Amino acid sequence: MRAFITGATGFVGSHVARTYAAQGATLRLLTRQTSSTKLLANLDAELVTGDLRQPEKLRSALAGCDALVHVAADYRLWVRDPKEMYASNVKGTRELLRIAREVGVKRVVYTSSVATMGFKADGTIVDEATPVGLADMIGHYKRSKFMAEQVAIEAARAGQHVIILNPTTPIGAGDVKPTPTGRIIVDFLNKKFPAYVDTGLNLVDVAEIAQMHFAALERGTPGERYILGGENLTLKQILDRMSSITGLPSPTMKVPHAVAMAFAFFEENITGRLLGKEPRATVEAVKMGKKTMFAASSKAERDLGFRVFPVYHAMRSAIDWFVANGYAPDPQKIEHLTKA
Repeated sequence: MRAFITGATGFVGSHVARTYAAQGATLRLLTRQTSSTKLLANLDAELVTGDLRQPEKLRSALAGCDALVHVAADYRLWVRDPKEMYASNVKGTRELLRIAREVGVKRVVYTSSVATMGFKADGTIVDEATPVGLADMIGHYKRSKFMAEQVAIEAARAGQHVIILNPTTPIGAGDVKPTPTGRIIVDFLNKKFPAYVDTGLNLVDVAEIAQMHFAALERGTPGERYILGGENLTLKQILDRMSSITGLPSPTMKVPHAVAMAFAFFEENITGRLLGKEPRATVEAVKMGKKTMFAASSKAERDLGFRVFPVYHAMRSAIDWFVANGYAPDPQKIEHLTKA
């Protein structure tokens, strides 16, 4: 099998690429001109330089491929020009699927997000059948991913073999950027997490997500969405688990959402708009935090053979990777020096 994989230089995409390589696939990987290929080291693959905003230039790269695995997305909770995000996530997906049809790519796996689900503020555990619409999406990232997901569903309804995967919040080694969740871990390790808000996430091992990107080709039903999740945990529980792994103290002060909103407003307007830097918190992120993002993966377990595991090992792997790659000091050495 020859697979064209987008987003392979990123966190999830690099794990997907290595999973396909382990299964004997011939890899053709999309990379942007500015992308680091650090996560692709020692991987036997053909690298194709391109951009989702110029999809027609990817036609020759898609030609001759048996599968398209579209993992890439503009994943930012704050963006100076939202048009760029929609151009990549929505238009880029639409055009990539069109070109894949035209050159005869037989199967497609599209990586959506659990962010497109209909989450509630009361902690309800949602699944693929929970009612949801575009009006429920908070912020440009969620809106663009919801719209792109609809593009994939429409393509499947028109006869294209497109499977949609909805990972929850992935953690593990290789979160180079890092993602917003990875930033939580890094901030905790650097003792920059003095308080928490009342919210919750579903955490899943990125390696399990990658495995399902291969399994979905054979087992998935075109046009269906599959949540890939792990454990439902409150933010406080996540911090407490990191504390048990590292020995670092977990914050005990809970901040009301109103205070977090004020901080985010300051960060967006001062750090973001005036200084041109990515804010540490955004208004959209705080708004999303009011909804507890708990989800069930029963459908993927039934149809894809997905297995839900505790996230302890993935969390430990993420912590070890961040420390080994210089994102934070080794907490065990800090503890040793403190006792000395």
